[in-house]
This record gives sequence, C-alpha cells and structure tokens, in this order.
Amino acid sequence: MDPQTALFQQHRPRLFGLAYRMLGAPADAEDVLHDAWLRWHAQDTAALDDPEAWLVTVTTRLALDRLRRAKTEREHYPGPWLPEPLVDAAASAGGARTETPEAALERDQSLTLSFLTLLERLGPDERAALLLNEVFDYSHAEAAAILGIAENACRQRVHRARARLRENRPRFTVDARTQQRLLQRFAAAMEQPTLESLRALFAEDAIHISDGGGVVAAALHPLHGAERVARLYLQVAHNTRLQPLRYSPLTLNGAPALLVWSGGTLTTAVWIEDDGERITAIHALRHPAKLARLAAAVTNPPAGASLH
Repeated sequence: MDPQTALFQQHRPRLFGLAYRMLGAPADAEDVLHDAWLRWHAQDTAALDDPEAWLVTVTTRLALDRLRRAKTEREHYPGPWLPEPLVDAAASAGGARTETPEAALERDQSLTLSFLTLLERLGPDERAALLLNEVFDYSHAEAAAILGIAENACRQRVHRARARLRENRPRFTVDARTQQRLLQRFAAAMEQPTLESLRALFAEDAIHISDGGGVVAAALHPLHGAERVARLYLQVAHNTRLQPLRYSPLTLNGAPALLVWSGGTLTTAVWIEDDGERITAIHALRHPAKLARLAAAVTNPPAGASLH
C-alpha cells in the first residue's frame, strides 16, 4: 500500500464515523468517503501540514452537501424516516485522537439508532457543528475552521443544537441490560398477546415510530400513548397468527435490538428507549431496502423465538 493510501486508511474509521452520524445511512457515508478519497488522491498530500484536518474538513463538507439534499428529499418521504443500522458498528468506532473512557462512552452513545433519530430534529449545519464539537472533540475554533464559519457562529450552532435536543431528552443514555429485559418481555408478550400484557410494557406517553418508506405497511404518523401502541401490536399479532412472527436479539449500533422474522424473511428491526421500567419509545424499521444489508449479514435466521 502506498503512503498516501495508507494515511487515508489510517483515518478512515474516524471519517466514516463522522459521515455516518451526519447522514444516518452507511451507503451514503461510503459514497462521501469515496468522493473524499478521490479528492485526497488528487491532492499533493506532502504539502499538507495536517492531513487529518484536511480529510475531516473535506468529509464534513461533502456530508453537509449530501445531507442538505437528503433533507429536501425527506420532506416528501412517505411517513417517518429512520436511520439504517450499521451491520458492524465497530467499523465507525475508530479515531486518531486519544480519548478518555468517558469520551469513548459518549462516542458509543452517539452511534445508537435512537440518538441518530434524535439528530434528525436538527438542521444540517447544527448537526455538523454539534457532532464535531461534542462527539469528535474538536474545539469551537477547530470546528469553525472545518465548517468555514466564524468561531462565534459555530458556538451558537452548537448551543442551539444542544437546546433543541434538550427539549426532548435531558441526557441521552443507554442501559443495555434494561433494554434487553424489556425487549425480552416484548417478544414474550407478542407470542401470547393480550391488550393488558402489551399495555403494561409501555409508559403512558410512549411513542411508536415506523419507517416503511411507502413500500410496506407502516404507520404514516407517530402513534402516541400506551393504549394506542398496545392496540397496534395486538393487531399485528392477530394479523400474523397463521404464520407467527419470530424474534431474535441483535446488537445494532451498540445497543440491544430485535430482528423480526416472518418465515425466512426479515420484516422489521426494532429498537427502544425506556425510563428504566417501561418502554417510552419503540422504533420499527420496515423499509426492505434498509433491511437488505442487515438481512444479508444474518447467515442463520432463527427457527423460533430465541430470547427466552
């Protein structure tokens, strides 16, 4: 491997992690890295004082351009848009900088599908500034240079982004054991469903969000309230009673999730948020194209429910 390629590969995990968190789609992130590589290959890298800064700047700006286009497209998307999981979350967990255990934990939490969904509430410029500053540990001055804006403008974008996220979640945390336990209870309730058993899983203000992309059946608007969410899943169980759904656990983007199978077909990927006792949000990714990469990575679909 020539030195120019080796240097790019050295920084690739960090660049992919940034692009993926910006876009929420592995294929889009790979496209950004491909474009960044072409520009890198055409660059006189020997003349660069800080190759990492150059690569991060180019990757960020390419991702920003793509996200702006995607935001316009998502305005016409049929129903809610959910991010596509990473098959191998470790692929985005690298970085050239030394980090503390606390920073590593924050980085891992910033990779979860729930956090990526939350980032959709931000505009592209706010999202980029927040990620550079809070996840990738660039100072306001460094992030401003990457974005090509004044330091004060960058600081304001980060502040606005924090405030917008804080409106919905005081602090984003993931307790894997609690989520695993709640997902186990959910799978068990779906095998012998009653309205009472399903309703007991959800907080009173629970929300259900599904993404079918207009291709498969999915709620076109979020459903609010434990009663409505429980009735939805009771209806799902009723509709599939002749060919019961099967559930298998998987870690997606560093957090517990469920894969839902009908026969040998992966129909849904489910992840949740919780208050420590009940499910506060349940996300159901049903878009076949988004599930394709995930289905291809699961070589042995389960013969039956495997959580209990």
